[in-house]
Amino acid sequence: MKTYSYFCSTQIEMGIGKAKQLPEMLQSLEIGSSILLVSDPGVVRAGLVAPIKTALETAGYRTLLFDSIEQNPRDTDCLEGAKIFHDFTADAVVAIGGGSAMDTGKTIALCGPNGGTPSDYADGLRAYTNIAPIICIPTTAGTGSEVTRSAVITEKSTHRKMTLKNASLRPILAVLDPSLTFSVPSAVTAATGVDALVHAIEGYTCKVTNPISQALGAKAMETIVSALPIAFRDGQNEKARHDMLEGSLLAGLCFGSADVAAVHCLAEALGGLYDTPHGVANAVFLPHVLRFNAEEDKQMHATLARYMKFANDSDTEDMAVEKLIEGITSFTDQLKIPKLKDLPGVQEKDFPRIVELAMQNNSTPSNVRSVTSADYLKILENAYYNVHSNFKEVSR
Repeated sequence: MKTYSYFCSTQIEMGIGKAKQLPEMLQSLEIGSSILLVSDPGVVRAGLVAPIKTALETAGYRTLLFDSIEQNPRDTDCLEGAKIFHDFTADAVVAIGGGSAMDTGKTIALCGPNGGTPSDYADGLRAYTNIAPIICIPTTAGTGSEVTRSAVITEKSTHRKMTLKNASLRPILAVLDPSLTFSVPSAVTAATGVDALVHAIEGYTCKVTNPISQALGAKAMETIVSALPIAFRDGQNEKARHDMLEGSLLAGLCFGSADVAAVHCLAEALGGLYDTPHGVANAVFLPHVLRFNAEEDKQMHATLARYMKFANDSDTEDMAVEKLIEGITSFTDQLKIPKLKDLPGVQEKDFPRIVELAMQNNSTPSNVRSVTSADYLKILENAYYNVHSNFKEVSR
């Protein structure tokens, strides 16, 4: 019999206008009066931070904004923010934005009170203790970081993407307000949405999954595949935006007590080398990793196809797997996500380095099918040359 653990200590508040109620929520949590707001320049320019900052200050909170964050946040960003946290004598971090802002906010809440570098914690050299309270307000539907125990940070000197992972990194409060996602551009909607879908798929299929994660992942897959094309076409569609934020949340809860796997390992390697948007990197590898993994567990992948309505109950397992690959490929095509070969900077000569970084990723052992360096290289070649035949029949 399988043994497992599932834990989530985050208070979740979902609904239109919820962000306006943040001061009352913070008062009930009794976290102190000095708040470091962590966001990125794009979210600030979109006008999403100012109303929250004003509401907090009107309620008597002392606030400071840190927004020096790049896409695929660097350890140097986090260390700059940690110094500001310390000098400001902040009591808590409120992260407003996508995965970059939330993961940076988590790392600031860790390093600000305790010192050290992100790599110290990722490499097990420092303990995860005395972490400041973390509140997350997602402005994209994708990362699920508002309910997870992890933060992904790029080590600038090596291009390594490090995963800081500990239960104490879970935010104490997640405020999901779909109105904050209305202005997200279609390309970002697509990329972040596919990221959420991969969270659900990998959280469901990985070796360390559990029945609770699988139940959440199944619902997330169904929700995202239905809602994402609508949100992509019409960013003002309130129901689609609500459903996507909910799907992203469910996907975060899915993998948050399980793990991600090979798609993420390759995507994080790509992002570390070329600064590729994380969701785009996930999308280009997803069908090819599914092809590879389905050879290990055809029944499970046929089930995925049925959850996402790509296959019917009457389809054989073989038919359902083929419809899964075709369905995912068509799904990302309609979202206008480019192929691997068309991404800026990607070169075949870098494949050995991408493989090396993917193998170093601590989620590689969680992949449902054991994956070697040679396997990663074949998946890369399949994705680069857009080969959709059986994985064993790689050709150029």
